[in-house]
Amino acid sequence: MTDRLADKTAFVTGGGAGIGRAIVLAFAAEGATVGVGDIDGDAAQVVANEVTALGSGAAIPFQCDVADRSAVTQAINAFAAHTRRLDVLVNNAVMFHYAPLVEMPEDIVRRMLDVGVGGTIWSLQAATPHLIAAGGGSVINMSSVAVSFSIKNAAVYTSIKGAIDSLTRQQAVELAPHRIRVNALAPGPISTPGANSVIDKQGWTARAARTPLGRLATAEQVGAAAVYLASEDASTITGVTLKIDGGITVAGP
Repeated sequence: MTDRLADKTAFVTGGGAGIGRAIVLAFAAEGATVGVGDIDGDAAQVVANEVTALGSGAAIPFQCDVADRSAVTQAINAFAAHTRRLDVLVNNAVMFHYAPLVEMPEDIVRRMLDVGVGGTIWSLQAATPHLIAAGGGSVINMSSVAVSFSIKNAAVYTSIKGAIDSLTRQQAVELAPHRIRVNALAPGPISTPGANSVIDKQGWTARAARTPLGRLATAEQVGAAAVYLASEDASTITGVTLKIDGGITVAGP
């Protein structure tokens, strides 16, 4: 590791599992102090313990539901108060549910929107004053290649990710005068606990088969890309959605 994030602080929503966990570990390995936000407080604590065992960086767990504006604001404020600054925000929290749109129950649709869109907006609102106070920083939103082509039974999920792409571009311009860069990562199919809840073994095999590179990305590779966007190596990159998909987007579904 190169300590590219030494002395940096970052708050990661949905940091208790999957891609969020991988980003937390990648940031810590590069020397960052990371706030691990997750609706599952026990999972956040487990990841914080993993960082301690890693012997690099540090992590502080926070139990919070990003759909609750007050809760996520309190968590980000508490983290920034503890570390005395905030340099990076990663909006990773998401809820998965695939079904034909006409069959989607209202409570699930509202929950997906509250977490995916609302949670990203609330986290940005909470983090932006701290990023400005730090003299600038980096926001990394979590998009998806799902915005680039149709995915069966994923109308709500892809709509959320499309909104996040638009929000990324908007905030990149709005926050640029404050030296805050806003980008997004768009992973291709990646085996995580959340994705595995809606994709079976046959589905994973089919996705790998239609990927030009013949292999799917890993959560750890997304973590490495997040490190890059959070670091000074990406100091002139903003408003970009970086695809990590083995070429599946350009090849088409």
